[in-house]
Amino acid sequence: MLRPNSTVTSPRIRLLAILAAGTLSLTACSPVVDVAPAKDAANPACAPMMVALPEAIGDAPLRKTNSQATAAWGDPSRVILRCGVNPPGPTTDRCVSVNGIDWVIKEGDPVYTLTTFGREPATEILMDPEKISSATVLADLASAAGKIPANRNCVGKEDLQNLPPTS
Repeated sequence: MLRPNSTVTSPRIRLLAILAAGTLSLTACSPVVDVAPAKDAANPACAPMMVALPEAIGDAPLRKTNSQATAAWGDPSRVILRCGVNPPGPTTDRCVSVNGIDWVIKEGDPVYTLTTFGREPATEILMDPEKISSATVLADLASAAGKIPANRNCVGKEDLQNLPPTS
């Protein structure tokens, strides 16, 4: 019978303590990702999206960042997200809709910039399509990005053809 103040040191308890200490030391080795915050990162509209971000995009796990309204996935980072960027205005850049979220795509070499269209504040994603699929990124982030309501949608050439003539 154990007394309330007695201690039991079994090999199993020691192993659990060693594993717990090892886990803590491993997580301490994973550096925080340095991401510059967007100009409007303190906008309260970013908060619902930030808490809804996925724990992983594809096989890239979510990592800690050092700035408000930012996120990163992968080690090294494959996807960087910043909420609070300026919303894009009318543009001739390619705009795609994935799961109800419109994104303006600026192709870079090698980094692409994808920015939500019609949502304020806007969210920006930086990613290298050689390292992770843009379709995966946009599909995995659609639910979270949808937490910021849309007030406009992308308009394509086919939409312009259906507009009534102006006088």
